[in-house]
Amino acid sequence: MNRQSPRGSTAGGGGSGPAGPWDGMSGDGPAPDTGVEALVALAVELLRSAAAARGLSGEAAERQVAETLAFLRRRVAGDYAVDEFGFDPDLTEHVFLPLLRPFYQSWFRVEVRGIEHLPLQGGALVVANHSGTIAFDSLMTQVAVHDEHPNRRHLRMLAADLVFRSPVVGEVARKSGSTLACNPDAERLLGEGHLVGVWPEGFKGIGKPFSERYKLQRFGRGGFVAAALRAQVPIVPCSIVGAEEIYPLLGNLTGLARTFGIPYFPVTPTFPWLGPLGLVPLPSKWIIEFGTPLDTTSYGVQGADDPMLVFDLTDQVRETIQQTLYSLLLQRGSVFF
Repeated sequence: MNRQSPRGSTAGGGGSGPAGPWDGMSGDGPAPDTGVEALVALAVELLRSAAAARGLSGEAAERQVAETLAFLRRRVAGDYAVDEFGFDPDLTEHVFLPLLRPFYQSWFRVEVRGIEHLPLQGGALVVANHSGTIAFDSLMTQVAVHDEHPNRRHLRMLAADLVFRSPVVGEVARKSGSTLACNPDAERLLGEGHLVGVWPEGFKGIGKPFSERYKLQRFGRGGFVAAALRAQVPIVPCSIVGAEEIYPLLGNLTGLARTFGIPYFPVTPTFPWLGPLGLVPLPSKWIIEFGTPLDTTSYGVQGADDPMLVFDLTDQVRETIQQTLYSLLLQRGSVFF
């Protein structure tokens, strides 16, 4: 079931310098005299070389090495925690998010606006448009919330059941903070004070043809609004420009989609023609804007049981995102610059 491990003592271990995670094994102390120590020393040198290759200063490189070794030590010792939903924040911060940052910082050059609209603490529901054939937009939003928010908060994303039925992908999604897109899970996370992200268009959004780019699909029955009303948390509209162009969807091979049990099998300008290379996203310029929060407290918890209110608030959030998308498209100018 769920594994719980104490965070207890400082994970970095003893020592005053960056080599603290494994004293005497950083390459600065006596020569290693066992195979394990030699392997650790080699790993340290490789980490330093990798940090230097990224253009980090000596001090920054040493800090990166120390953080990496501290992370490895925690994993070996089991000194980390996994919550009831399977979320592993230590793994997310030291493995998952670092893998995404090159896309966020250098490939898509994401510009974030309105991060101040996310609360410093407490629950809020982030509602965003969905697009791009492959759901890079949700991943980049996750990085944006963590890296740009002053409290480096985690965005707990609601995902379709297909994600969790997929081998490897489902396990990674759980460990990085995603959970099933259902009202009970959403309400529980919001009630516990988490930031929760939802993309109500679902597969209709990411699988729509390129000719319909930036035209929002239906937002379903408004279950996300009902969850926010019951938890009495604000709804933050989020508009994402740039994701539509990473894999322009020109066609859908429905026969292959049925064979593989997926909603669509995309045909893009590069896939399947270029094979695996066709999976490399185009380097479009991204803007992610968090809008003014919609307060739900004035409606009370009982508002969740009013279908007309839920419908009206759902339509209001959808219209806010749509109008913001049009505005951002005018501001962006070029697709790639």
